[in-house]
Amino acid sequence: MGIDNSLAQLSTARRLQTEHDQLFPLIQASAEETPFPDQSFDLAISEYGASIWCDPYRWIPEAARLLRPGGLLVFLVNGVLLMCCLPDEPDGKAGDRLLRPYFGMHRFEWSDDDSVEFHLGHGDMLRLLRHNGFAVEELIEIEVPEGSTTRYPWVSLEWSRQWPCEEVWKARRVAAGS
Repeated sequence: MGIDNSLAQLSTARRLQTEHDQLFPLIQASAEETPFPDQSFDLAISEYGASIWCDPYRWIPEAARLLRPGGLLVFLVNGVLLMCCLPDEPDGKAGDRLLRPYFGMHRFEWSDDDSVEFHLGHGDMLRLLRHNGFAVEELIEIEVPEGSTTRYPWVSLEWSRQWPCEEVWKARRVAAGS
C-alpha cells in the first residue's frame, strides 16, 4: 500500500509500478489522517515522506493506530545536526557551526521556499515514540562511505564524513500491557 498526499507523486508511483510490474494500491491521503481501520498493517515505512513533511505529533500517533502490536515503523529523516547547521539562505550549505537551537526543534520554514518541514531533537522524538506505544529498536546515524557522494547540494561529502546527515529510526509497536 502506498500513501501520499501529492497527485504528482502518486502519478510517478503508478508509472514506476507499471514499469517494474509491481502493482499495489496507491491512496491519496495525508499520513496525519488515513482512511484505514485500526491495526491494519505490520510495517510502515517513510523515506522523507511523512517523516519530514507531516507533523510528527500527528503522523506518529496515526502510525501507532495503524500498526498491529509487534508492527515495525521505519523512517528516514535529515540528521538533527544537519538541521541545526543549515543556514536559511538560498543555496546555503551545512557548515561547522550551530545556527539554530536544538531544543524546541519542530517546524521549519525556509525564507526562499513556501514548504514546511518537521524535525525533532532526539529526546523529543524518543518521548513521542514511547508516548505512542513504540519501543525504539535502533537509531542509525548515516555516515556517508569514503569515495561516495551525498545526494543533496547542501551537504558536502566532507561534512557528511564528520556528522550524520541522515538518520534511520526503527521502532516496534509494543503490545498493550507490555
